[in-house]
Amino acid sequence: MPRWYNFRMRLALVLFALPLFAQTYDLAIANGRVLDPATNLDAVRHIGIRGGKIAAVSAAPLAAGSARATIDAKGLVVTAGFIDLHSHGQTPENYRFKARDGVTTALELEVGVHPVAGWYAQREGRALINYGATSGDIPARIAVMHDSGTLLPRDRAVERAATAEEFREILDRVGRGLDEGAPGIGLGIAYLPHESRAEVLSLFRLAAARKVPLFVHMRNGGPVEPGVIDALQEMIADAAATGASVHVVHITSMGLRETALCLEMIQGARARGLDITTEAYPYTAGMTDLASAIFAEGWQARQGGIAFGDLQWALTGERLTAESFARYRKQGGFVAIHSIPEEIVRLALSNPLVMVASDGVLDEGKGHPRAAGTFARVLGRYVREQHALSLMDAVRKMTVMPADRLGLKSKGRVAVGADADLAIFDPERVTDRATFEKPAQYSDGMQYVMVNGTLVVNRGELVDGVAPGRGVRR
Repeated sequence: MPRWYNFRMRLALVLFALPLFAQTYDLAIANGRVLDPATNLDAVRHIGIRGGKIAAVSAAPLAAGSARATIDAKGLVVTAGFIDLHSHGQTPENYRFKARDGVTTALELEVGVHPVAGWYAQREGRALINYGATSGDIPARIAVMHDSGTLLPRDRAVERAATAEEFREILDRVGRGLDEGAPGIGLGIAYLPHESRAEVLSLFRLAAARKVPLFVHMRNGGPVEPGVIDALQEMIADAAATGASVHVVHITSMGLRETALCLEMIQGARARGLDITTEAYPYTAGMTDLASAIFAEGWQARQGGIAFGDLQWALTGERLTAESFARYRKQGGFVAIHSIPEEIVRLALSNPLVMVASDGVLDEGKGHPRAAGTFARVLGRYVREQHALSLMDAVRKMTVMPADRLGLKSKGRVAVGADADLAIFDPERVTDRATFEKPAQYSDGMQYVMVNGTLVVNRGELVDGVAPGRGVRR
């Protein structure tokens, strides 16, 4: 037998044996109860992570020594990391609270941003979790109309309609944001009382032409006409007229006691081929800027007949009076609106159409508890304690449903090839701790959270010095 043949055979045997001794995975997750609503998997599995991706999901244990490190997840639930479609808090402070709540992707889709490219560039290589934003009608109007507002308009964009020339510039800027990678259009009609139905239709046409969804805070809420039913009819009509996809934000705070009827309307529209979806947060109070158009004359009736005492000033936790309302409205700032009946929250969360999204923002520890505790609150209060929905259904509303709304096939799933964005929690302990008086309190029970293969929460504590978050673009 030629010497070269023996050499090649020995070399082949060595190369064949290498995988048996090499560390195949960066990290292994062993013995966890894996929930993957995309495939309805609910079973103990062993997961291998390599290069920021899920490389193995196995019913049998992975080979001993095949990973550089191993997490024993026995007794814990392993799911895809939660995707928050409605997160105004896009700062390091907010990202920390998101991570402790199991969120691996937090997106500013309702209001959106402008300009888009600069916003993404500010976070590149610096973010704890994944981030993204729509191209926003509101920030484009603020810029074009020289309004003094920041997140929301306060004066010129509230007090008058845009001229035809201004609206052409607004539309151009929104389109430019799509060119720069925004995954959709943000539309906050309620904050722009002079935004015409024709302008809204034009934005729907733009979304349809560019094949991106709109994320919309509807024109009106509550039972007083023209209220939430009229507003939802506008969404359905514009979607039917243009073929655009539309996501209606926070259906409970808009619908109030009309929420069941709103969900029937959305279901009917979907059954007839329209692409319309919605979301809710697990709280009986909303929050917005007291200086915004939401609190124009007649706000009590539009919010279901509430009074000054149902408003809570975020900075101090105090309930408002007529005097403090007038004073704080002049200066502006966040106020909680205690207007959503508890049974409406349960109704929405149990409905298979409704995704979970926070609508949250914290600023130096002040804000709404939903910024810190939304996802753990669903798992603790509404799954474990109240049995309003199953654990699988709750995870579905937090993972694959929002991923599919954005067309993200690599997120929201525990599957080979998916991004290694994972949340690992104790189903018997997971709960929210944030309150309206003390909103900046981390959720409990999230033992491990991973973003693109990097642990950002380890044994229930934040990991310092890591920034694995990436921008979610169109």
